[in-house]
Amino acid sequence: MGETPATPSSLSDVDERRRALRSNAGAVRTIASAVEGTLGPKGLDVMLVDRYGDVTITNDGSTILGRIDAQHPASRLLIHAAQAQDEAVGDGTTTAIVLAAALVEAGVSHILQGVPATKVIEGMRAGLQAALEWLEGAAVRVTSLDDPLLSAAAQVSARGNAALADLAVRAASIVPPDKLLHDPAFRLGKCVVAQEGAADSVFEGLIIDKDRLNRQMPSVVRDARVLVVADALEPEKVDDEALATEAGFRRHTALREEFEASIRGLIDLGANFVAVERRVDEVAEELLTEAGVMVLRRLGRRDLAAIIDHCGARPIMRSGLRRGGEEIARALGTAEEIAEDERLGFVSIRGGGGVPAATILVGAGTAEVKDERLRIAHDAASAVQATARGGALPGGGAAEIGALPAVARCRDELTGMAVYGAEAVLAALRRPLAQIVANAGLNPLEKVAQVVARQSASGSPALAIDCDSGEIADMLAAGIVDPAPVKLSALRTAGEIAEAILRIGVVIRMRAPQTSADGEEPPGTARGASLTTSDVGGL
Repeated sequence: MGETPATPSSLSDVDERRRALRSNAGAVRTIASAVEGTLGPKGLDVMLVDRYGDVTITNDGSTILGRIDAQHPASRLLIHAAQAQDEAVGDGTTTAIVLAAALVEAGVSHILQGVPATKVIEGMRAGLQAALEWLEGAAVRVTSLDDPLLSAAAQVSARGNAALADLAVRAASIVPPDKLLHDPAFRLGKCVVAQEGAADSVFEGLIIDKDRLNRQMPSVVRDARVLVVADALEPEKVDDEALATEAGFRRHTALREEFEASIRGLIDLGANFVAVERRVDEVAEELLTEAGVMVLRRLGRRDLAAIIDHCGARPIMRSGLRRGGEEIARALGTAEEIAEDERLGFVSIRGGGGVPAATILVGAGTAEVKDERLRIAHDAASAVQATARGGALPGGGAAEIGALPAVARCRDELTGMAVYGAEAVLAALRRPLAQIVANAGLNPLEKVAQVVARQSASGSPALAIDCDSGEIADMLAAGIVDPAPVKLSALRTAGEIAEAILRIGVVIRMRAPQTSADGEEPPGTARGASLTTSDVGGL
């Protein structure tokens, strides 16, 4: 029996899938080309220019991705996934993008040659899992916070800036080990503050980028008793309609008198520093100023949480001010000294009665330099924490090459067309080293082949290319290491992006929802849910 001839409709469907694949692969390739030139010690910077002409020069992948005006939906998917990687482990966005682009490129090539997308994805999953398992097993664990691997990882992430790398390591030694290693909410990279005119240092305490409420308040408070108000410091309000009535006005007056009594009670309890999430009532400001209390207002949740943690305070709401002296006294935290640096424009908190804290203070001469040094110090601190938690892997693209034999064995165990998915993983794992040596002006094909052969012959997965000499070198011995959690997260992120892209068979532009004459949507209309076949491929 002969094969059923393809119908015009089925041919159209195939053509549409091919167009969608090519369009999405092209978008991914475009984003990758924007960041891949920054990879490695010889990577170049990128100049970012906004619509006002302001310029940012950086080689930080996360910063570049955050400033790209991406219109293609596949580009946005790639950027969002890479930024999630940065939020999770603090680094590795460029590596994730380069790996994802290589996986998509190889996967699309196989699909366009007739391999079913499901088979490519099946083999890709198996190959990635084999690589991840090998990388986890190959990670070198740190033995203590004095382990030289921490300093090495920090220097690589800090692009060779030894001074900022040292600050990151010193800060890690101040933070309690349980918090540094096991608290999922704690990020050492978030403990970096940059100020123009400041000297680089590690401050044992907190630095809050705020000024005190007014200049009549003290600029220094010693033996501080700290109150944290996770609310506005103002009396409860009576709505305007009720306020117009006699009963409402009496309630308004009673609430204000009660609030003033609560503020006086705080002062009597010895509270001399108050951190407030929102606004501060004028009467409260006046009373607290007269009593010599320092107040910070409009603090972000992260700053409030840091103050609570470091000072051992318990947050209260404004309604909690009415609970009386003993309840408020139990909520107070302590600190040895709280001081405002009027020149640099921040408040420091030292010697809190709660959990020890560290802040990495980075200085610079200009705003542009400050922002770049802040990014470098953030990456270094993130690398230190990630290495302390999960160990280190040889850098310079060596670890990815080291995983090739494990993926090759996985490929050999697969049957049918799934082997093409594993082949895509093998191709992707070669890409970081190829890009690093290409950025150094070397021949990527030649150097990758040399490293693969030398690793195979020596059994050492730490070998890669010294970008200064062009010769093969031991990355671990040279102190060129990457945090294992960053490397693992980058590979997982790349696999998730590639699978999402390869699964897309049709791109459809959603029609804007219809509106009535008065501008309202008709009842029952789902926003963005109206589709037409004429919009297919409109992206």
